[in-house]
Amino acid sequence: MPAIRRTPKNIDEYIASFPPDVQAILERIRLTIRNAAPQAQEAISYKIPAFRLNGVLVYFAAFKKHIGFYPPVRGDAKLAKAASPYAGDKGNLRFPLDRRIPYGLIARLVRLRVKQKTSKGAGPAR
Repeated sequence: MPAIRRTPKNIDEYIASFPPDVQAILERIRLTIRNAAPQAQEAISYKIPAFRLNGVLVYFAAFKKHIGFYPPVRGDAKLAKAASPYAGDKGNLRFPLDRRIPYGLIARLVRLRVKQKTSKGAGPAR
């Protein structure tokens, strides 16, 4: 995987910096997020793709052997259990590139984040 030395201007530029097989995965994750959170805005934050809705909704990034998905799952025990096989050291998710990417799980995670970010009394954006 290429190391991005400068901050990409947008998600298109970020995705274009990877090999075609990884590009296809990243584009599908992007579409999955867009479908689950159509009101969210695309951005680049910390040099990786992000979607914003009352602050950062989710981040995703490609690595040599996995796709990282952030932030950790909180607030839904059933969903946290479903995501647990992918949990990294700090609870962030790692989807191995040599396995099927769980796009349905990603959609569920994004819908949870939308609910958390738009619920009445939601705390400060993080």
